[in-house]
Amino acid sequence: MSNNISERIVNGLDYCAKIEALLFVSPSPISIHQLAALLNLSTREIEKQISILENNLKIRGIRVQRHKNHVQLISAPEISHLIETFLNIETTSKLSRAALETLAIIAYKQPITRPQVDSIRGVNSDSVIQNMLSKGLIEDVGRADSPGRPILYTTTPDFLKYFGLESLEKLPPIDNDSTSQINNENNNSKHVQFEENAELGKSEF
Repeated sequence: MSNNISERIVNGLDYCAKIEALLFVSPSPISIHQLAALLNLSTREIEKQISILENNLKIRGIRVQRHKNHVQLISAPEISHLIETFLNIETTSKLSRAALETLAIIAYKQPITRPQVDSIRGVNSDSVIQNMLSKGLIEDVGRADSPGRPILYTTTPDFLKYFGLESLEKLPPIDNDSTSQINNENNNSKHVQFEENAELGKSEF
């Protein structure tokens, strides 16, 4: 028995379990630094334990969601429809093409300003951005160090939830010339992927 306990400690499963418990009871995402302080571990070790937890949860109904340097537990996007049925939640409403296009640009180019989004889309995006802000899919993270100091926007954890993503690294890959691909109306594969992921989303917008 003692050998098994020692093996668990060496493999980090005890810390992994503690992190899982903390994420489970937390009403909001927890930062890596906060977990490190709580468990008296380095941020590098916390990252290692979170990776172990992610692997442990791959065959379960829970996932670890990462956003910047914060993490939280979410239900697996693959079973969102089952959860919606159980909780009697209406199906997530679809976003407009303009909203999907704007979100795609912000997701792949963040942090980005509205003038930069306008330049890529070729049209004014103010109303779309305000709508996405009100839905909590994007957020204001400061101002750019450029003339007029325009506001910088990034996506939020709710963006990840809506599209059924565990992290920004799970975004569909794009070509190196991302700007032209995002702006090409004849190439809407990214929008299709966003729509497919939105079908897996749990949040209502």
